Amino acid sequence: MRSSTVINIQYAHRFLNFAGEAQYLHGHTGKLVVEVEGEVSAETGFVYPCNSVKTLAWSYLVNFDHALILQENDPLLPEILRTYEKQGIKNGAPTNKSLGQPIDTALAKAYPECRLVVVKKVATCENLLELFYSLLKDRLNIKKLTFSSGDNSAVERY
Repeated sequence: MRSSTVINIQYAHRFLNFAGEAQYLHGHTGKLVVEVEGEVSAETGFVYPCNSVKTLAWSYLVNFDHALILQENDPLLPEILRTYEKQGIKNGAPTNKSLGQPIDTALAKAYPECRLVVVKKVATCENLLELFYSLLKDRLNIKKLTFSSGDNSAVERY
């Protein structure tokens, strides 16, 4: 049996070295659908309680919510960090209460204190899906992920 949970993520990004509109900073509402597989529990009636999937996944994915996602070689990155430093928010602000689990992987590093995620690959639906799976695969029995952002989406079965 499979069950699925939806997680919404608000984020901003741009596509470095892209010739179209996406080369400019812009924002999205992303929707991640996490499909897990297992036996239905006679006690709970769930494969895995949806709120538990959301809570576990969110402990990592909150780093992406209301965050700026930039590639590591984006020339805007040092400027953003300098601006945050000048504003006194580079190391966090009292209003920033959404701090997720640490992320420092081969695909990305999160700086939750300043709502920033630095990625190795351009932040397309496909690459973000790969990143989300890498963060969650050892924690949930994921069989399918779908990530939609605007009119774009990517799907992967495992």
